[in-house]
Amino acid sequence: MNTKPLIYVIDDEPEICQLVCQELERYNFSTQAFTTGEAALLAIKKQLPSLCIIDLGLPDMDGLSLVKKLYDEKKIGIIILSGRDSLPDKVLGLELGADDYIGKPFDPRELVARVKSIIRRLVINELPMTTLRIAIFGDWTFEQSTLTLANSKGDSFMLSAAETEILMILLNAPRQILSRERLLSADATSFDRSIDVRMSRLRKKIEQDHKNPKIIKTVYGAGYIFTLEVTWQ
Repeated sequence: MNTKPLIYVIDDEPEICQLVCQELERYNFSTQAFTTGEAALLAIKKQLPSLCIIDLGLPDMDGLSLVKKLYDEKKIGIIILSGRDSLPDKVLGLELGADDYIGKPFDPRELVARVKSIIRRLVINELPMTTLRIAIFGDWTFEQSTLTLANSKGDSFMLSAAETEILMILLNAPRQILSRERLLSADATSFDRSIDVRMSRLRKKIEQDHKNPKIIKTVYGAGYIFTLEVTWQ
């Protein structure tokens, strides 16, 4: 049985696909390359990868549409790899569900490091159920086994790997001020604005009014604080 994480590389430039696949395979990943979004979607229906690396300039669809579709429907890690390297593109990509954003030209070794970081976050899904916990805070529960937030009203959200990482840090240190540096991934050189974007995504899910948050508060000049008591089962 093949236990290597499967990575789909989706880029309209075959040379980029070949470079990325070769580099990942050097580090014990399995890869498949696609030059269109539709081809990748057809493959995903047959076999779900651990992570997709997506270029935004696809010939048959906007790469951001593909990112949103995968985030809404699948539990897959997502890295955007694109020549569109402006801050608005990065922020929008993260808001739509990407776990990371890398601009072209890129260092293949950095890409591999970021892939490894996201795969480590996703390993939680394959842990034995006895090692996983359920967090309860306010009207919410968070199940590590499914990466799912739910409340008594019937609202339910599946979190991305990046959202889960930040939420777990907050849940394990409730009522403590956590700096932005503490919340940035230690394994990837995420740009500082990514924390704001991921916090915004979390707040839209769990806050009654995400513009006036009561659960995850900003402590200006210091970081963030999770205000509720957390119990674990």
